[in-house]
Amino acid sequence: MSGPGSAADPAAKGAGLSTHVLDTARGRPAAGIPLELHTLQGETRTLVTRAVTNSDGRTDAPLIARGELRPGTFELVFHVAGYFAAHSPPDAAQPNATQALPFLDVITLRFTVTDAGAHYHVPLLVSPWSYSTYRGS
Repeated sequence: MSGPGSAADPAAKGAGLSTHVLDTARGRPAAGIPLELHTLQGETRTLVTRAVTNSDGRTDAPLIARGELRPGTFELVFHVAGYFAAHSPPDAAQPNATQALPFLDVITLRFTVTDAGAHYHVPLLVSPWSYSTYRGS
């Protein structure tokens, strides 16, 4: 039987807010990316949690568990520079050159939660040169 609270219901997995990171240049999940979740009220920014992506590019636990999500404005901050520095191929044109710093360093996604009873999934699709996001399920 499928319905609210059943195993077939995605929200039954317990996540009010979750994320994952996909490396679109390498075609695989991005493991080892540190991230932070903050709430915003006016100009006040408050840290909610810190996490690091696992081998599946996800966090080991939801960023906010179901039942604890509240309406408001949030920022997800992804620290991607270290990941891309570690996964950049050497530049064959300049074999003795020092590894250049990645183009992207910190990516901040600001979004608003209006329905605290819904599941919010905010993925990051990222390459060394660009990124995109969407509200997933």
